Amino acid sequence: MNPAAPAAAPSVPPSLPPAMPAPATDLAHAAVGHDLSPLALFLQADPIVKGVMILLLVASIACWGIIIEKIVAARRLRAEARKLAAAASGAVTPEGGLAAEVIRAGAREWHEGRDPAESRGEYRERMELAMRAPVVSAFRAAEPGLPLLATIGAVGPFVGLFGTVWGIMNSFSGIAASGDTSLAVVAPGIAEALFATAIGLVAAIPSVMAYNRFTVAFTRIRQAAFASIHELSAGMARRPAPSRAHAHAHASRAAE
Repeated sequence: MNPAAPAAAPSVPPSLPPAMPAPATDLAHAAVGHDLSPLALFLQADPIVKGVMILLLVASIACWGIIIEKIVAARRLRAEARKLAAAASGAVTPEGGLAAEVIRAGAREWHEGRDPAESRGEYRERMELAMRAPVVSAFRAAEPGLPLLATIGAVGPFVGLFGTVWGIMNSFSGIAASGDTSLAVVAPGIAEALFATAIGLVAAIPSVMAYNRFTVAFTRIRQAAFASIHELSAGMARRPAPSRAHAHAHASRAAE
C-alpha cells in the first residue's frame, strides 16, 4: 500500500511590488518650477507678446495722464460756468478768467452799437455769438485727449487678445515639440497669453469709463454756460444801446 502523498501546499499568488509614489521633489518642482507673478510672466513672454504688453502699459499710463488732466479741466470749466450763472443773475461781476472774458466780449458788441437795420433779436443774437466764442475756444482747448481715450477703450482689448492668441499658438508649438502635455508645460504659456488680455482690459476699462464721464460732463458744463450767456445777452440787449454811427464817432474821438 503506497503511503499517502503529502498534501500540496496551497499556492500563494505572488505579491505585487508596492506602488512607488512620485518623488516629492518632482511634484514640488512641477508646482513651483515656473514663477507666475506678473513680472515673471512679462520677462518670460515671447518677444511679440512682450511688445504687446509694453504697448498696452504705455496706453494705460497715457490714459491715466489724460484722466487727471481732464479732471482738472472739468473743475476749472465748471467753476467758470458758475461764475457766468452768478453774473447772469446779477449776484457778482467776474473780474478774471473765462467768465470775465465772456462779459468783455459781450460789452464790446454792446458798445459797438446797434445797426439801424438790425432788429432787437438780431442785435441780441450778435452779442450772444460774440460771448459764446470764448467758451467754444475754452472747450476746444480742453477736449484734446478724449479721442485717445475712446481709441484705447475700443482697441485695447483686441490688442490684448492678439497677444493672447499669439501666446497660445506658441504654447501649442512648445507642446508639439516636447510631446509633453502636462500642466507644468502648458500652464506657463497659457498664463503669459492670458496676462496680455488682462493688461488690455486694465487699459481699456478706465478709458471707456473716463471718456463717457468727461463727454457728459463737458456737454453739461457747456450747456450751462450757454444758458447763462443767453440770459446775459438778453439783459444787455434790453439796455439802451448807442447807435452804430454814434459808437464809431465816439471811438474816433477817443483815438484822437
